[in-house]
Amino acid sequence: MDLTQLVRRLRANTDDGPGTVEASHEVPPRPARMQPFPEWLHPALGDAMHSRGIQELFAHQRECADLLHQGRDAVIATATASGKSLAYHLPVLDALIRDGLDARGLYLYPTKALARDQMADLEKLLEATGREDLTVAVYDGDTPPPIRQALREHGALVLTNPHMLHQGILPNHQKWQGLFTGLRFVVVDELHTLSGIYGSHVANVLRRLRRICRHYGSDPVFCGASATISNAGEHGRRLFEKPVQVVDQDGSPRGKKHFLFLNPQIVQPTSGMRVPASEAARQLGGVLLESDLQSIFFARSRNQTEVLLKYLRDEARLKDIDQQRVAGYRGGYLPILRRKIEKGLREGEIRTVVSTNALELGVDIGSLDVCVLVGYPGTVSSTMQRAGRVGRRSQESAVIVVARSGAMDQYLMQHPGYLFDAPRDAVSIDPDNAIILTNHIRCAAFELPFDEDEAFGEADETRDVLEFLAHDLRVLVHQSGRFHYAERTYPAEGVSLTAADMDNVTIMDSESRKILAEIDRPSAITEVYEGAIYGHQGDTWLVERFDYDDRRVFVKQVDADYYTEADDETEVKMLHLDEEREFANYTAHRGEVHVATLAKAFKKIKYYTRENVGIGEINLPPEEFETEATALVLRPELVMRLGLRRGGEAACLQGIGALLQGLVPLFVRVDPGDVRVLAEALNPHFEAPTLILYDRIPDGVGLAERIFRVHREILQAATELVERCRCRSGCPSCVGPQASLGQRSKAVALTILRSMLEEREQVLPPHSEEAW
Repeated sequence: MDLTQLVRRLRANTDDGPGTVEASHEVPPRPARMQPFPEWLHPALGDAMHSRGIQELFAHQRECADLLHQGRDAVIATATASGKSLAYHLPVLDALIRDGLDARGLYLYPTKALARDQMADLEKLLEATGREDLTVAVYDGDTPPPIRQALREHGALVLTNPHMLHQGILPNHQKWQGLFTGLRFVVVDELHTLSGIYGSHVANVLRRLRRICRHYGSDPVFCGASATISNAGEHGRRLFEKPVQVVDQDGSPRGKKHFLFLNPQIVQPTSGMRVPASEAARQLGGVLLESDLQSIFFARSRNQTEVLLKYLRDEARLKDIDQQRVAGYRGGYLPILRRKIEKGLREGEIRTVVSTNALELGVDIGSLDVCVLVGYPGTVSSTMQRAGRVGRRSQESAVIVVARSGAMDQYLMQHPGYLFDAPRDAVSIDPDNAIILTNHIRCAAFELPFDEDEAFGEADETRDVLEFLAHDLRVLVHQSGRFHYAERTYPAEGVSLTAADMDNVTIMDSESRKILAEIDRPSAITEVYEGAIYGHQGDTWLVERFDYDDRRVFVKQVDADYYTEADDETEVKMLHLDEEREFANYTAHRGEVHVATLAKAFKKIKYYTRENVGIGEINLPPEEFETEATALVLRPELVMRLGLRRGGEAACLQGIGALLQGLVPLFVRVDPGDVRVLAEALNPHFEAPTLILYDRIPDGVGLAERIFRVHREILQAATELVERCRCRSGCPSCVGPQASLGQRSKAVALTILRSMLEEREQVLPPHSEEAW
């Protein structure tokens, strides 16, 4: 079966198919716009390009390469697989070949896999030019000590990540004098991933980098490579604190691409329950396994990745297909396994891969034919990045969006044009966040003393922060017109760029003591508790022991016919109120909150049937942090009118909370996991029914404030979705199933939403300094 036959078969909407194609969209093919190689390009590099069969450059590659060669900072923002890497490789390698170690380069990639993928390509290019003497290597946690030393002394081009630059290179800049003295180019890849807290941290790391470059007399040219976000120029200028030229007119060719929006079959018409998206994906995978098409399935979590991988390998076994042709790929796999899978995809030995967002970025995995999104990823940018993994060599391809029953996915089934007509995602950062700025000025002072009048990038509060560090925290000494670091501590070790705990948990085979994988500590409480089934490459492992203090999990391979899911409870306490706005039937508040999440129990879910076959307790400490939130508090008059003090009716608020949870990412342009919604029938602080929408990132990144500004648009979309939903009394596509929320759940929820949208708004001044 070829691609045309697959598309035709799915559109037929047969009863035995994985679902109904509710809508489709076709992206037409596009010819390439070409430009000749620039005259300034070193002949040896031109010959290397010709030996690869590259006779010309895409127009955007030539434009970006010329800008960088001229010494102008740039951001290239074109589609996935448009050849962005070559646009900056050419000017960088040209300078290295001409000037040797007098010209150095530094590349920053978001992942180890991407850095090593690029290193292999660069080594081949230099080999073709006859300059194997120029050292190009990756510097990360997996780099052996001898290679680290060689890189520090003779590295012409260093490929690393923001974490290693922050903790390994900048604090030890004396060992990297050659790099910083000759640094000519700095490339930051996947610029769109540098958003929120992480992006704000990286912006400060780049401030420290430029400061050290000035110390050694260099002034490198900066280049950012990004997906097609709406504010690439603004984002690049904020990160680099330099004017940037934006290259966003894509000259690469494009094959025809089919987008199919597939809704799984309804199994209970009265309740609106649908076949799970993972089951529909399994059926679709069975069809693809029998074809000649190479496919990638994107799952939304590590657990879903392993469950779907098991399903597809079971399908392969039933069809007498080699199970090794199906592989999983996700964070936590050890580097040697990830590279083996990447090679298998490039060489065609692996025909189907199930991945988390780990393969969303630009690792070269060859040319795939079909991309299956098992649930909407949450942002337009992520959707298009994943869609760009197929059809990379101008051939026809297909992207199949398999909807879940949730509100966000069903909204897209009704409004597929959202992906193509809505503005591209915008990325925002706040480098001058007080906590982040203070931490990085402290790190910078460890690296080099601060002069009294020295600025730290464009931060206005540099002197105030220095005084605070000197007089309040006493980690700096103000002496002879300079601020010197005066502690024995190594400050970068205590600053995490992701604001998440960097203390990873190691997962080990309890018998062989071999390390299988790693997992971040916050996720560990809901994934590797004692009694959990841990999936790894389609195999099932039982968690026998979790040594929480030592951060080690011991697992034993078992043949389990079930997987596990943890149930957790979240408590949100109001700490401080900053702003409030009064409406006809509710009050909107914005402020600071304390969040505590505790995993208390888990369920054993049987494969395929999803039957609950057992339960168990989880005994692990809670995860706690402070952040920002928007709270929507219903007025007493509405509560009395609807009888929301009664248990049955109050449960409808849970349905509204789940509905808003699904719709928030469509309006605030964030990852679905970045915002959570807690619905409380009687909030103890407001003593009223309350919806709390909080930022899941410690200290917050401004999401709650954005929600505060646009929350009425979200309420309007929620109201329209419930009104259009064809169910009688509630279903997973709107406010949740009737069975869990009550017979009148849909009617009451719709009344609440309509009441909240009534006018007569009254804007109040910010609240005084008092607790909620």
